[in-house]
Parts: sequence; structure tokens; C-alpha cells
Amino acid sequence: MSDCLFCKIAAHAIPAYVIYEDDVALAFLDIHPKAPGHTVVIPKVHVAALAGLDGGRVGPLFLAVQRVARMARERLLAEGLTIGINEGRASGQTVEHLHVHVLPRFEKDGGGSIHSVVENPPKESLEAMQKKLRQ
Repeated sequence: MSDCLFCKIAAHAIPAYVIYEDDVALAFLDIHPKAPGHTVVIPKVHVAALAGLDGGRVGPLFLAVQRVARMARERLLAEGLTIGINEGRASGQTVEHLHVHVLPRFEKDGGGSIHSVVENPPKESLEAMQKKLRQ
């Protein structure tokens, strides 16, 4: 997509601090990092959401995420990692191109677990939620 910021980065049309690249994915440092080494991993094809990514590219994308995670652990001596996707405006996605955040974590870094992202427990039972999701 010609007006997509991340597509332009994937095409090397605009600069980025690239730390990993293969045929399917590109990983670069977030320009507004929340942690040292905060990296964004994107598919090179334009899709806004994970469901839009061709099944043959999902595995390779997450292999790239795994490689970046390993790099953070080994080279930055990260004590932990938070890995996540903001999908859709309600979640905070600001660039409508699928991207996976890899945030190196350190003791006393001020961050919380993934459970601290939202506080909106279901009003229905887990059994009712399971039925909805399995229909």
C-alpha cells in the first residue's frame, strides 16, 4: 500500500533502524521506545490485522519475532520480554499495518504484565463465553 508508513519502511523507501530482515519480515526499533531495544516486527506484505495475513506467512513472521526475542535476551541481557499486537483502533493500533511489539523487560522497569493492559472482565460466565467463541 503506497501510503502506509510500514510498507515504505519494508520497501526501504524511508529509513529505519533495522535490526533483522528476511524474505517475509522486517524488524526495526520503535521510534517511540517504551524500553531499551523496543522492536517492531512487520510482515513485508500489507495487512492491517493478523487474520488478513496469508497462512503461509504467519509462521515465518513469528519465527522473526522469536529471533528478535532471542536477540534481546542475549545481546541486551533482557530479564524478560513482553510481546504483543495492538489490533484495531480500540487497542491502540496507530499504524494500520500488522506489527508485533517486542519489549525487552528488566527488573523494576516500571511496567506491568499483559494483564495490566485492560480491565474489562466479562459479565457472562466462562462457559457462556466459550459457547460464543466456539459457535
